[in-house]
Amino acid sequence: MTAEVIRAAVLGVPHGFFGRRGGVSHGDVAGLNAGLGAGDDPAAVAENRARAVAAATPGRVLVTPYQVHSADVVGVAAPWPDDARPAADALVTDRPGLALGIVTADCAPVLLADRDAGVVGAAHAGWKGAHAGIVEATVAAMERLGARRGRIAAAIGPCIARASYEVDDLFRRRFVADDAASERFFTDASPGRHRFDLEAYVFARLAAAGVARVEALGIDTYADADRFYSYRRATHRGAPTYGRQISVIATAD
Repeated sequence: MTAEVIRAAVLGVPHGFFGRRGGVSHGDVAGLNAGLGAGDDPAAVAENRARAVAAATPGRVLVTPYQVHSADVVGVAAPWPDDARPAADALVTDRPGLALGIVTADCAPVLLADRDAGVVGAAHAGWKGAHAGIVEATVAAMERLGARRGRIAAAIGPCIARASYEVDDLFRRRFVADDAASERFFTDASPGRHRFDLEAYVFARLAAAGVARVEALGIDTYADADRFYSYRRATHRGAPTYGRQISVIATAD
C-alpha cells in the first residue's frame, strides 16, 4: 500500500502530512509509524520514513530533530545520523536535497515555506512549544536564511481538535494569564474542565508573527483511529505505546 499523502494548497513546495496508512509496522503502532521512540522495529521505522520521503519529497535526504517540546530551532546545512539528532522542535533550511521532518501524535505539525527565497521550515507545535514561542522562533530562523515573513506561507497539519482536547483549569489559567485574548481558544466542557483549540491557537500565533497565508487542514487525529496516531487516544485506551505520524517539507527544485 502506498503511503497516504495529505497536502496543503498554500505552500507551493514539495511537502506532505502523513497518518498511519501505507506503512509496514505492526501491533499497537501498525501502519506508517515514523517515531523512533515508539518501541517499534527500527527497520520498520526506517522503511516507513523512506516511504514518506518518496511520496512527498522524492530524492531528498530526511533530517529530523530529537523533539523535546521546546521553542528551539536548528538550521540544517547537512544531514546528520539519527543517533546524533539535536534536541529541538523545529528545523529550517535553504539547502536543496534535504527533507525536513517532524513527528507528531496530537501536537500540531507546522510546515512553512518562502518559495521565492528557497527557505523552508518544519515545526512541532504542541501546547508547550506553541505557548513558549516555537512558531515565532521558526519564522525568525527562516528570516535569518533570507526569507521574509510577509512571503512565508504556513500549513497546520492533522492535530487534536478542540472537541477531543479536554483540559483543566490550571491549563487554561496558564494561557489566559499570559494573554487574556487566549480565552477565545477555550470552551467550557464541565465544571473545572475546558476544551482547548490547539489548531486555532497555533494559527493565531502564526498570524501574529506576520505570516499572511496560513492554511489549517482541520483534521482531528484523536477522532480517526484508522487514519492517525494519537497520544491521548492511546492513553485513554491504556495502550502500552503509540505511533507517530511524520510531516515533511523540502525546497522546490
